[in-house]
Amino acid sequence: MASTSGKSPAEPVFPHWFYSQPADGKDSWLPLSYEDSQKLEEAHTLSTLRGGEGEVVVPVEGRRYDVSLKERRRRAVYWSEPPSEVRRCLWFYKGNKESTYSPYSEATSQLLEEAYLEAVAQNDWKKKVELPTGETVFLQSPKVITQLPSTPDKDKQPASPIDNTQLRVVERGMENIQLEIPEGEPDTVDHLVFMVHGIGPACDLRMRPLIQCVNDFRSVSLGLINSHIHHPEAGPRRIGRVEFLPVTWHGVLHSDTGVDRDMERITLPSISLLRKFGNETILDLFFYNSPTYCQVILDTVSSEINRLHTLFLQRQPHFTGAVSLAGHSLGSLILFDLLTNQRTDPATEDMEKEEEEEEKESESSLQLDVHVSDSDCSESLEDILREHGLELHLRTLQREQVDTEALLLCTDRDLKDLGIPLGPRKKILDLVKKWKRSRAGPSLPVVNGQAAQETADLTQHRTHIPECSTATFSYQSSAVGIGQVSVNYPQLAFSPQAFFALGSPIGMFLTVRGLKRIEPSYSLPTCKSFYNIYHPYDPVAFRIEPLVAPEGVELPPVQMPHYKGRKRMHLELKDNLTRVSSELLGSLRTVWQVFSKVPNSKLPLVRQGSDTAIYTSAGTQDERMEAQCAGTGQEAQRKDVKVGMLNGGRRFDYVLQEKPIEVFNQYLFAIQSHLCYWESEDTALLILKEIYEQQKVPFRPTLQQGDGDM
Repeated sequence: MASTSGKSPAEPVFPHWFYSQPADGKDSWLPLSYEDSQKLEEAHTLSTLRGGEGEVVVPVEGRRYDVSLKERRRRAVYWSEPPSEVRRCLWFYKGNKESTYSPYSEATSQLLEEAYLEAVAQNDWKKKVELPTGETVFLQSPKVITQLPSTPDKDKQPASPIDNTQLRVVERGMENIQLEIPEGEPDTVDHLVFMVHGIGPACDLRMRPLIQCVNDFRSVSLGLINSHIHHPEAGPRRIGRVEFLPVTWHGVLHSDTGVDRDMERITLPSISLLRKFGNETILDLFFYNSPTYCQVILDTVSSEINRLHTLFLQRQPHFTGAVSLAGHSLGSLILFDLLTNQRTDPATEDMEKEEEEEEKESESSLQLDVHVSDSDCSESLEDILREHGLELHLRTLQREQVDTEALLLCTDRDLKDLGIPLGPRKKILDLVKKWKRSRAGPSLPVVNGQAAQETADLTQHRTHIPECSTATFSYQSSAVGIGQVSVNYPQLAFSPQAFFALGSPIGMFLTVRGLKRIEPSYSLPTCKSFYNIYHPYDPVAFRIEPLVAPEGVELPPVQMPHYKGRKRMHLELKDNLTRVSSELLGSLRTVWQVFSKVPNSKLPLVRQGSDTAIYTSAGTQDERMEAQCAGTGQEAQRKDVKVGMLNGGRRFDYVLQEKPIEVFNQYLFAIQSHLCYWESEDTALLILKEIYEQQKVPFRPTLQQGDGDM
């Protein structure tokens, strides 16, 4: 229990700042980085010199938190989080059954520091210090300091010896305790990434919320920036960091809308835990396909992104980088739908609204003009043509006995055969189309493709159900034929540089919506880079490249390199075995060809025939080697194949390398595979490469494969 400090007893120590975080039902104390602790100490010293007047707020942890020195509270800036206590720590204790040291309160540390300095000055040890909590600290020597538990009567000696498990080791300063101090973050932010979660409130198998998962992803990216990005010793700019901010929507959907109360009323009491889990997670998929709740989700995500973006610019006034988006699971689909409906020009929105209003006015006036009875069809046709300046062609239509009903059946070719010019012909066809729409009455929900006919058939057997409130909705097709719920898609306050989909079901949803193919020329209106990243065993992930690639062209996904270099060992062994078996089969085939072409010994020209066979076998082997080299070259160039414009002509389906243990049972690791992206170095490295390649920042050569690649 003795401490082994190499410093002189009276040598001063520097305090370090800690903050509390709830863990397993109790507060766990975590240290701030050296940089943040130094900033707090300097602000504390300056505030003390000024008499402690006024509030002093110090931003820490990449300016994501603010520390109030007066209140000793640490508060989150970008998201809702209970404030945590902050301490200026100098003395620490640890029990025999505890693995880490915990700091004393500031008042207790001050009491121990005064007693320690007094003992050093007087060289008087064997002193007892009574703590406000009732415990007693024994200053036995400069190197041996222990804490005893509190006793009911401090004047009496305990009846039995004190158990060693109740003793605590006491240390002065940070130098003698084994505690990992987090690395500080650069002040400069090169890029900003917003990350949107998928279904449910938890994002990994440890049931952690999005904020903690994004914190892990940010820490991984910081380590990769230090190890993989080339930092020039002298250059025009220094490499900073990438800021990742979480965007949550689950809480708003399940609290503000009251949908949880509605679901409780209809949920069966059996298997309650399973039903509760389903209501909190799986039902989010159905909520997103509901027009009412889809609008809530889209509004929440877009408004939260815009709010965070504005707040970030306020706290980082010197930020000049770009912004990207990343979504996991359903979050990637939400972002994809948002980006599909973004407008490149802000003025376009006002123009489209004006066009919609003009179209509505035109339709309403047309309905007044053409909503007539069948008894005066010829008269209404004459009036309609006259109002639209088409009365010159009335005689032509009457000569061919074309009345109102017949005009509804006419096509462009029919009107052309009647000798009507192109301009009036287009006007008449547009008039007929609006006329049909006005006569059809109120429209019904229509879904792309075959569902439209099914909806029409259902109207014949529709039952009227009275309800207190109703919502009219429909489905729309975008420029690429992506059937989406017809809601108001909000606009983002910026144009993203890239969009990263992690474990994404986008491909499945597009197919279910009736989309069979995405035009190769299509790209997201305001985002020119797109990556679909997935684990090979992820049950939720789907590919998207087959929807863009030409029919009959099958491209395997691009395999992402391991962050330590090359492939994992089991994948290299698999490739080597495949190559060896291929070479062995090729050799056997060559030998068989040689023996099959050996001429009969009774025939002449034996040497010539043998040479021919040898030359033939050699040629066959050379051709095979060339084919293998060509195949290797093609495999290396697969990532350079142009596949549509979703990613600027580059490949966008990227697959992670599975771990060796995952190969033994794909089903066992399926759920874990869907939640692995938050701690995946390979995923973070791909995102960082895309971000910094746009900034022309070179990457260091990939590290050699080590034991950790197994």
